[in-house]
Amino acid sequence: WSDSFNLTVYDNKPRPVLTVSPSWLSPGASVTLNCEVEHPSAGWRFYWYKTVPDLSHNYYSYELLPGNSRGTEQDSYIIHGQTHTAGYVCRAGRGDPVFYTRYSLTVCFPDLHPAASLTVNPDRVQHFTSDSVSLSCEGNSAEWRVKRFNEHGYQSHCSDWGRMTGSICSISSLQYTDSLAYWCESGSGEFSNAVNITVRRDGIILVSPANPVAEGQSVTLGCKLRTENVVSNVFFYKNDKLIQNDTRGELNISAVSKSDEGFYKCQWSGQESPQSWMSVKAVSRSESSSFPVLLIVGLVCGISLIILLLLLFCCRKSKGEIFSILIFNNSDE
Repeated sequence: WSDSFNLTVYDNKPRPVLTVSPSWLSPGASVTLNCEVEHPSAGWRFYWYKTVPDLSHNYYSYELLPGNSRGTEQDSYIIHGQTHTAGYVCRAGRGDPVFYTRYSLTVCFPDLHPAASLTVNPDRVQHFTSDSVSLSCEGNSAEWRVKRFNEHGYQSHCSDWGRMTGSICSISSLQYTDSLAYWCESGSGEFSNAVNITVRRDGIILVSPANPVAEGQSVTLGCKLRTENVVSNVFFYKNDKLIQNDTRGELNISAVSKSDEGFYKCQWSGQESPQSWMSVKAVSRSESSSFPVLLIVGLVCGISLIILLLLLFCCRKSKGEIFSILIFNNSDE
């Protein structure tokens, strides 16, 4: 007999990264899925799936999206008329027989009219491993739970991988496998918007808001190392096009508009961050016009009050003069 030994087999299949644009929807909008394979080369075909819930087992299976049973040559896929919360994954394959990558992590589109808001602290999409982060649910329900999909399509509760205190889920030390979609869910089945978090082991990350920025607001994008912010000589890209390459360390947009929506990334000292989608939320006409309307009303009221006070002053002055004349005339008699 020979000596016994242990043989460990690792799954070295690459995992593609699935991104979406836009990540914040307007009614009936189209969305684009992008599937990126590390060290891309020729011959890959891309397969696109929608997550389908199996509520009896708290599980989500994968269903091929229409028209891609043999995959697509393009690494993007457009979904038309997205109107509700949904999760998607992708994978790539090549060769004969086909060698498949692993499935990407699930990304979610938010509900158009969420019953709650999920906020991230610190407020950014990208984080490093070992970072701490808190996810907060704000809504009418008293019992919100933070949930996420895992890499196998199962949904899990914050208590499985963090600590839920009230409506806040705290993760003390992020892992690479925490790069997932998160959302709030109430006991009565109400949902919040979904937030996709990206976790990186090393290098640099882009500092960009996790939730959409309202039109007209200012926003600042930055570049961060694990231990400090990068303060100078940062290059910023939007949709892979260089938009700032000077000595500054931040990208400042003073009044955001829909044209600023897109994929952003930063580059510093030969290192490049992953890209993240920055969403811009349209402001309704009533909201955008409320300030000038209030300003006009205030001015009109102010001018009217001044005119009224002047009239009263003139009236009192006139009465005083008449009264003085009467007294003077009476004294003469």
